[in-house]
Amino acid sequence: MIAVIDYGVGNLFSLCRSLEAIGQEPVVTGDPEMLRKADKLFLPGVGAFADAREKLRQSGLEEVIKEEVAKGKPIMGICLGMQLLFEESQEFGTWEGLGLIPGKVVTMEGVIPAHYKVPHIGWNQLHFPEGDRHPLLKTVEEGDCVYFVHTFYATECDDAVIATAEYGAELTAAVAKGNVMGCQFHPEKSGDVGLSILRTFCEGDW
Repeated sequence: MIAVIDYGVGNLFSLCRSLEAIGQEPVVTGDPEMLRKADKLFLPGVGAFADAREKLRQSGLEEVIKEEVAKGKPIMGICLGMQLLFEESQEFGTWEGLGLIPGKVVTMEGVIPAHYKVPHIGWNQLHFPEGDRHPLLKTVEEGDCVYFVHTFYATECDDAVIATAEYGAELTAAVAKGNVMGCQFHPEKSGDVGLSILRTFCEGDW
């Protein structure tokens, strides 16, 4: 069973439709027992980091996620969901993340050229770090385009970075550390490339 974590933050509809398009039957749930029964987890999210983090805490899902990941259950964070995987975010303050991947989330303002629009919205090419391509991206070609909507990005996480995107600077686009994976872009809004990534995660042996 593929579970999409429902904690009151995020547009779950498009993710579920994309998962259904690749033959999955996702269950949207905030029930800890359902999450424990699931084979793989998706952590979506849009909006403010602090609000999302507090909702995870208040719902009791924070500890469930950490427990299941510690047991080896695969999880994929998407957009804000990916940012929550890190140790901290500096979005309008300093906020503690789930700490599943070393690194922090910071604004791209002051990092990208001043004439670049913020938030970063649109299609950008993926680029792979030197070395072996991560299995999550085995169907993706260098330069394939995916869809981003974000103002903040993950940094100080070089060991986990499996793809970057160029937007006036090299920004983290996807990360992985063991059974914990994340995409800053929206695979559910990225056409065939995004669907292939979702399929790989759902079908992979992590």
